[in-house]
Order: sequence, then C-alpha cells, then structure tokens
Amino acid sequence: MSYKAEYIWIDGTEPTARLRSKTKILADGAEPGDWGFDGSSTNQAPGDRSDCVLKPVFICPDPVRGGDNKLVLCEVFLVDGNPHPTNTRALLRPVAEKYAAQDSWYGIEQEYTFFKDGRPLGFPERGFPAPQGMYYCGVGADEVHGREIVERHLDACLEAGLKVSGINAEVMPGQWEFQIGPAGPIEVADHLWVARWLLYRIAEEHDVSATLDPKPVEGDWNGAGAHTNFSTKAMREGYDAIITACEALGTKAQEHVKAYGADIERRLTGLHETAPWSEYSYGVSNRGASVRIPWQVEVDKKGYIEDRRPNANIDPYVVTRMITGTCCEALEAAGQV
Repeated sequence: MSYKAEYIWIDGTEPTARLRSKTKILADGAEPGDWGFDGSSTNQAPGDRSDCVLKPVFICPDPVRGGDNKLVLCEVFLVDGNPHPTNTRALLRPVAEKYAAQDSWYGIEQEYTFFKDGRPLGFPERGFPAPQGMYYCGVGADEVHGREIVERHLDACLEAGLKVSGINAEVMPGQWEFQIGPAGPIEVADHLWVARWLLYRIAEEHDVSATLDPKPVEGDWNGAGAHTNFSTKAMREGYDAIITACEALGTKAQEHVKAYGADIERRLTGLHETAPWSEYSYGVSNRGASVRIPWQVEVDKKGYIEDRRPNANIDPYVVTRMITGTCCEALEAAGQV
C-alpha cells in the first residue's frame, strides 16, 4: 500500500507570501523526506538555478483526503544546505531557542474574508448590504454567509490535530475568524500556516476564495487582522511583567508595524477598533489601543496581552520572532523571568 503526502511550503511572493503545495506518493510506513521544486515558478530562484529544497518540519493527518494520507509543512532550503532567504521560520528558530526558558505562549486570531464573483460573500451584486453591526457572532441566513465552509474547516483542523481553539463570525458580512493557540512561537506559526492551507483548500471546493486582505472593502467596514495574544511565565504570574512587555513594545513600535503585514496603514487608521499605525498606546480593555490588556488580567494582576496591530496577512514566523525578541529581552533585562 501507499499514501499521499501533501508537501506544503511558503513561497517568495512579495509583499505577502503565498502557500504552495504538491503531492508525493510514499510507500506505507515511509516517512516524508526531503524533496525539491522549481523555485523559478515561486519567486524563489532564477530559471538557470531553479532547484530549491523542501525539508519537512511538521507532519499531521490530512483531513481532506482522509485515510493514512498526510500534510507535510516544509522549510525551504537552498541546494547548498543553507536556509532560503525567504525562509522566515529559520530566522525564528534561534530567537525561540534563546528565550525558551521564559516559556512564551501565543494565541493568534486569524481573521479572513470569503470572496465569490469578485465581492465579499453575502454582498449584493450591486451596492452594499446593511451596515455592519448585526453580523458579528450573528446567526441566520440574513447575517451569516459561508458557515458550511467554516464548520468543515474547524472539523478539518481538529482532525489534523492543530491547536485550534475557536471560531466566530466577524463584523463584516463574509468575514470570519479562527483562533490558534495557546502554543509556543514556532508551533503556533506552524499550525496557523497549515490551518490557512486547509481553509483555502476547503473553500476551493465551494468555488469561494478565502482572502487575508487587511482592508477587503474600503469605507465604513472593519478590516481583517490577526490579533496576537502573548504571555511568558513571568507575565502569567505577575502584573509588573505585563507592564514591562507593553512598554517594551512601545520602544520598537514602528519596527513592529513594518513587520506586521503589507498595507497595514489601510487598516490601522484609528477607526474600526484600531489605533493609528503611526502611534503606539496600550490600555486595559481598550480595543482602540495598539496593545490591549484584558480587564480580567488587571483584576487578577497576571495573564497576557493582546497586540492588536498585526494584519490578517502576517507571516506568523515574523510576528512571533518580533514579539518574543522584544518582550523577552526586556523582561530578561528587568529580571522578570
């Protein structure tokens, strides 16, 4: 017998990388090994030196094909054995290892928007639907669009063993969210990339595209983000570490904004539950701040923070590397580890 291994990798498209995948047939019991692909077709190599290498880093059951088939998330390497310049996971690894003792946890809220026939799912052929307000966590065919895809995606994530922790309809018609975590910086990013692949693949069967555009409809409509919840052991045990992390993020605010997804200024306008991209703020229970401290965290004097700036189209390897590096360095310097 044999099984199908779907090799998944992140390409070199700029400013926002895309997912690619292809299938390899393996003998029953054989583990997925290194493979190759044409980097000249993925914005990762010139035509005269087109070979790139796929190295498996995370393997899970394939809930789309079922049976013994597998999904194989890979890092991209050059043929000389070095990580490809587009391999952001390789850049995260040393940072995660350096601060591993602080036991960072992440939960990423991945918002996305369904599109069909060139418009968001649920939008009329001409004009606009009723103003946003009733769609968030709504129920009923007049408020919710695409639930059958969302439910199938949730089941698929669970079948794959991903650390999915919930779903909800979002503020704009056709807009949804799933959450991945809690998990460490590498694991949460691995699981998010695979969950995205499953979303695209399942939506494909419904002739619907799931997009990560941070501002899918201009005007008085919410954008799409990837709010990133973060804590360390010290933050989960004391409030001083919470404040240290918030202050640390403020010292490198623009450096983070530049790494939080393309076209971020279209979404972070100061409206629609965002802080302006050019300013930094943090506050308790404030969804208009750059970083929110949940009200229960202030009550308990311990817990986590939510960086509300990351776009839906983030590279989670980049975001977790930035937050881990900035916050853990500051906590270490303050002796709060």
